[in-house]
This record gives sequence, C-alpha cells and structure tokens, in this order.
Amino acid sequence: MMAASETPTALGDLFVLDLSRILAGPTATQLLGDFGATIIKVENPKSGGDDTRGWGPNFARNEDGTPSDLSAYFMAANRNKQSIAVDISTPEGQDIVLQLAARADIIIENYKPDGLVKYGLDHATMLKKHPGVVYCSISGFGQFGPNRDQPGYDLMAQGYGGVMSLTGDPKGPPTKVGVGIADVMCGMYATIGILTALRHRDKTGEGQHIDLSLVDAQMAWLINEGTNFLTSGEAPKRRGNAHPNIVPYDAFETSDGHVLIAVGNDPQFARFCDVIGRSDLGSDARFQTNTLRIEHRDVLIPQIRDTLRGFAKADVLAKLQGVKVPVGPIQTVPEALQSDQAEARGTVISVPTDGVQDGAVQLLANPLKLSRTPVQYRSAPPRFGQDTDAVLETLRTSPVSKDS
Repeated sequence: MMAASETPTALGDLFVLDLSRILAGPTATQLLGDFGATIIKVENPKSGGDDTRGWGPNFARNEDGTPSDLSAYFMAANRNKQSIAVDISTPEGQDIVLQLAARADIIIENYKPDGLVKYGLDHATMLKKHPGVVYCSISGFGQFGPNRDQPGYDLMAQGYGGVMSLTGDPKGPPTKVGVGIADVMCGMYATIGILTALRHRDKTGEGQHIDLSLVDAQMAWLINEGTNFLTSGEAPKRRGNAHPNIVPYDAFETSDGHVLIAVGNDPQFARFCDVIGRSDLGSDARFQTNTLRIEHRDVLIPQIRDTLRGFAKADVLAKLQGVKVPVGPIQTVPEALQSDQAEARGTVISVPTDGVQDGAVQLLANPLKLSRTPVQYRSAPPRFGQDTDAVLETLRTSPVSKDS
C-alpha cells in the first residue's frame, strides 16, 4: 500500500480561495480539500474568525485543559485547510485577497448578494480580472429574486423551502431535521457545480460564476414529495416516520423498543406477514399491492402495530432479516459511531493536532472511497490564523498568477 504522501490526489493541482464561513461553503471546500486541493480559508480578525469557532459547548481542549477555538461544530467542516487572518475591509486585506485570487482556480464566498462589491472582491470584478476562475456564491435566496437580501440560515431555508412542513409528528409542530441538512446539501451541490465548471474551464479556458442558494438547494431535495405535489396538486402531509408512497414503511414499537421496517414490494409484504404470524393480512384483497396498501393504510398499519407489540425487538430484527425484509434498529449517535459497521468502514478518524489534549481530534470521515485517488486527511482543522505568516511569505517570494 502506498503512503498517503505517495498516493495521487485528484484535485492536488487546484488552489481554492475560501471566503466562506458557517457550514455550506466550508462543507464544499472541505470536500475539495479532502481530494487534495489547497484551501486558503480567509477569516476575519475582528470577529475571531469563522463564527462556528465559538459555537459550543463542545471544544477540543488545549493542553492546559482550557477550551480551544476548535469547536466541534467548526471541526465538522474545516479539515485540510489553511487559516489566515485577514481583514478584507482594509486596503491591505483586500490586496492580500487579490493576490491570492490571482492564483486561484476557485473562489467561494457566502456573503449577502453584492456584499463584496465595495471591496472589489465580487464575482463580476474577479471574473473580469481572472476569466479562468470558477467563482461560487452561496446565499440564502440567491443573487436575484424578491428575497435576495434576506439573510440565510439553515433553519430559515428548511422553513421556507418546505421540508419542515413534512418533518415531525403529524400531530405536532413542523420540525427541522436534526442537523443542518440544508447547509450540508447546499455545500454538496456547490461542490458538484464547481467540479462541473472546472471541467468546462479545462476544455475551454473559460471560468464562470455559480449562483447557489440554500433555499433553491432545499427545494431541489424535496424529491418525491415535491413531484408528488406537482403531479397531484395536493399538498403533501406530515407523516412522521411513514412514507407517502410505500406501506408499510415506518418505525414500529415492539415489547422492548422500536424497529424500522420498510417493505418495498409485494413479495416482501407477503413474507413479512407470514413471519409475524399475520398471513391473513398478506391474503387480504385490500393489501395485495402497494397501491392498495397506501389506499388502506389507516386499516393496515394499526393491525401491524398491535401485532409487533407482542414481539421482542431482537426477534423482529432476526425474523425479518432471515426472510430478507428490510428492517433495522434505531441507534443513538454513540451506538452508530461505535458500531462494528462504522469501525469496519472507517467512519471515525483520528487526526493529529498540535496543542490539544491527547495530540489528536476525532472527526467524521469522508464517506467517498475511491480506489486510485482516495481521500487524504493531510491536516486537522486549523487554529484561527495559524497559517497567516506562511501564506503571506509565499506571496512575497512566489507572486505567480494562474493567468500568467
């Protein structure tokens, strides 16, 4: 096996100027960094850097036991980056960023629309100076539209984009997804857009601007519920753990806990009914097809719930797995991350980190497993401004432009 330093990287020749903070933009740049791109993260010295550095309560501890500026939140999206402390509101700071932009293949930012115009760092200015650059702007509602000037946070995107109306108990209030999924998915769309634009740049030499919004991205991943509405004209209902298009598909109570059951086709349903001792349901004309089960879900589901309460959780899991009916546990985060599956797949990684207790931080791995250009964990999430001097020195000694 080749050492990490000898393993080829798919994006090792790319230079990314990262003017983003919080989660969507940093998610995108972390993904690029995982595959070798050089990421220069510009952080504001007036605010102490990326806002999420202070989003505790969980922090990596300094060697003396005090909290560091590496919050768990910040570490989730900022490995494989260099941090420089630069105030872009000053002429000196703008000059530094402009020098870095001259080297950049990619610039990514998540300021409000036109928020960088006064600093001369906006997409129109940068593309005029550097026509080969890929410039990605992430905002709450996009660069145009009636809400362009509204601030964008994950919670607001989930609310405006419709997913909160689908999430949570049907009898309870609309509920956000438990993590910042609108931000994360937006970051993934940003990565796809950037790589697509780079493909075009590599063929033509032409860069371009990517306009991406949290709300646009969130509406795009309404997927089948979005097209359910577009097809029927009827607003989707909040169903908790149930599925609008598959029955039975839900969390079910057993005598000692809950299990997840997802019966994806009619043969599975027949096996499911047999194994739980309800062959009568399998032969009932009302439940013979998934379409009929959806129509009669209010009759079918209560009977299934009553039956499964008489089984132990382990028995349900074993019996359904034995006949290849999709079934699974509902694990806590500790159970998931400490499972044998997570261990086998390398889901948790330990990254050496100077100045913290135990000399390393624990992070979630990138799930992509490429056979020739695998993910490389070259560096831990950076301390605020730790690379400022080194990066500025490269500007003094190697003032080379991508466009030269």
